[in-house]
Amino acid sequence: MSSRRRVLLLLKPFNVYPPRARAAAPSSPPLARPANPQVRKYLDDRCKVHKGAIDSCQGVLRRKPVDWEVVMRDELSRPIGHVDLVITVGGDGTLLRASHFMDESVEEFNNEFDATRSTGYLCAATAENFEQVLDEILEGHRIPSELSRISISLNGVPLSNSLNDVLIAHPCPATVSRFSFRIRRDKEWIAPLVNCRSSGLRVSTAAGSTAAMLSAGGFTMPIASRDLQYMVREPILSKSGNHQPMHGLLKPEQSMQLMWYSKEGIVYIDGSHVFHPIQHGDAIEISSKAPTLKVYLPSHLLK
Repeated sequence: MSSRRRVLLLLKPFNVYPPRARAAAPSSPPLARPANPQVRKYLDDRCKVHKGAIDSCQGVLRRKPVDWEVVMRDELSRPIGHVDLVITVGGDGTLLRASHFMDESVEEFNNEFDATRSTGYLCAATAENFEQVLDEILEGHRIPSELSRISISLNGVPLSNSLNDVLIAHPCPATVSRFSFRIRRDKEWIAPLVNCRSSGLRVSTAAGSTAAMLSAGGFTMPIASRDLQYMVREPILSKSGNHQPMHGLLKPEQSMQLMWYSKEGIVYIDGSHVFHPIQHGDAIEISSKAPTLKVYLPSHLLK
């Protein structure tokens, strides 16, 4: 049996700035490119850097004892189960996209293509040190970390696991979301029922705690934490002053049971690209019982 590692190179498209559509009026000129030359240069530079990183990574892989193939991020449509290592060339969004098609058996290595553009919180390498980091992985000198993911079910039917965060809200941001939730351990309720009128509920993993959760007033969690952080967004508090807990932690042995009472709503998973509509009376269960994802992380996150 061959000992060669099987590698999938998952790419964020480098033609992510297609020409804009023509204006509706026939007499109007086409809006193919931004008029501002500085904006044009900025977008062109981003594309060139990304394209250069892709070419560099492919050149490195050609020199390594691995069997590899290329897939564009937007072409993913079925689970990734035939490779030993996934290398994502993009930012954290590309890694999140890949995580929706992976179980715990595949290791993932994320290569940030442009440190001047993307925060790249989970990126293990840049294009400049890609070969060094890849060699360390292939030679067994780097150990992947296991990141928690959020398990979500809707009326008992499992949805996609979330590596970053889940937002449950009305599709119109100006409309009040009405819902209630309770926390339980095994079959025992361990917290009182919380009734909410707000702009929704966000739940994040440790990996996702540095993103929207932190911006909303949450706190950063250690990357290895198995806890989930939840926060009711912009709650409408009662005048009685008897305020229920709107921000806290969900422990690994606990789950959150949420009932949705608005006419409509949406469960957003890791951003806006993966979502599921909900309606009045739907039940949503959230926990950290999803399979973990093995990811090679940058060294500063492991300290």
